[in-house]
Amino acid sequence: MSLRATRTRTAVASAGVLGLTLALAACGGGSDSDDTSANAPKADCSQFTQYGDLKGKTVTVFTGIVTPEDKAYTDSYKPFEECTGVTIKYEGDKSFETQVLVRAKAGNAPDIAIVPQPGLLAQLVATGNAKEAPAEVAANVDKFWGKDWKAYGTVDGKFYAAPSGASIKSLVWYSPKEFKDNGYQVPKTLEELYALSDKIAASGKKPWCAGISSGEATGWPITDWMEDMMLRLNGPETYDKWVKHEIPFNSPESAAALDEAGKILKNSKYVNGGLGDVKSIATTTFQDAGLPILDGTCSLHRQASFYAANWPKNTKVAEDGDVFAFYLPGKDTSSKPLLGGGEFNLAFSDRPEVKAFQTYLSTDTWANIKVSVSQGWVSANKGVDASKLTSPVDKLAAELLQDPNAVFRFDGSDMMPGAVGSNAFWKQSTSWITGQSTQQTVDNIEAAWPK
Repeated sequence: MSLRATRTRTAVASAGVLGLTLALAACGGGSDSDDTSANAPKADCSQFTQYGDLKGKTVTVFTGIVTPEDKAYTDSYKPFEECTGVTIKYEGDKSFETQVLVRAKAGNAPDIAIVPQPGLLAQLVATGNAKEAPAEVAANVDKFWGKDWKAYGTVDGKFYAAPSGASIKSLVWYSPKEFKDNGYQVPKTLEELYALSDKIAASGKKPWCAGISSGEATGWPITDWMEDMMLRLNGPETYDKWVKHEIPFNSPESAAALDEAGKILKNSKYVNGGLGDVKSIATTTFQDAGLPILDGTCSLHRQASFYAANWPKNTKVAEDGDVFAFYLPGKDTSSKPLLGGGEFNLAFSDRPEVKAFQTYLSTDTWANIKVSVSQGWVSANKGVDASKLTSPVDKLAAELLQDPNAVFRFDGSDMMPGAVGSNAFWKQSTSWITGQSTQQTVDNIEAAWPK
């Protein structure tokens, strides 16, 4: 994940959208080789002299970003390793959200954690073991990001974590060939999306495939579905109030949004193409959930831009390729809500080598290197060279973000307290997909909200 590759915070203003637009990542060779160094960029060590000689030093990185998305991260670290002599030890764990808190509280935290939720970031800071970001990191964030993004990495007025990656979540993956062969049109409204689903179902095929299994984070893809529907049905202002708990989680608007997601996810005529029945969604990993599109047993899969890294080697991801994506449409053509997420680098040590690596991760140098080895990766770093936009999926994301009608909001569950956003919301969503009622689900999540 980069799982939810991420997630987080209050509403993003149009300035934040522009920052994202300028920094969308290019397609690279990140998943083309099992050798993590095969596609790593050649280091220009003149860019790394500021970090000094770090030979013999080690920095540990802990994250929920696992295979295959992890490869681009480790590749992007190699120039820093080669030029400074430091060793970066990368550990990806699907149970990251739980384990990083356990380790932080026990005083056994990693040097750096890649945190996908501001709510979790605040919990980690509350352990008393996180370190404020060095002045060099703060200066880079002031230079390369908007104020809203810096606010996401700030807790109680103190700045802790620079942004890293981001993702565009309001996408539906499909087979361009299937659409062409059957005369299917990309839907422009939710009603058109349902009409297309009905048309595919009438042909004897279940149109949608989905999966929410993700270790201890199982359930998170449903939170994205609900947030997308909350934006579409109720608008950004109500969405913001919901995220801040200015309206309760079990409000009529909230229940309606989950029911709207259920029109697809709990519809036995629609799911789970190539994978099973509705309940199979709970046991299908999110990484595998879209793959039935390739063998023709599924037609549609809602997942973020980062899912581009999960297609098998040699899959052509393009408008005329094996798979591509279209914008998950709004309620009507006059609205264009857009959901996204992000990640932040939080340090638990202030050793010189840790501060140096944390600083590197906040630079345009790292962001441009990461772009060169990534697929489906987005950054809000304004220093990224926009000419590197070669991936069709990234170009699509750029078009969406540049659309003057687009209204961007950050992943709501990432803005909520950890007890809700990365606990009850996930768990109750899983119960919902396996049969629990909508009302019981939203009531249970509301009950988990800290008093």
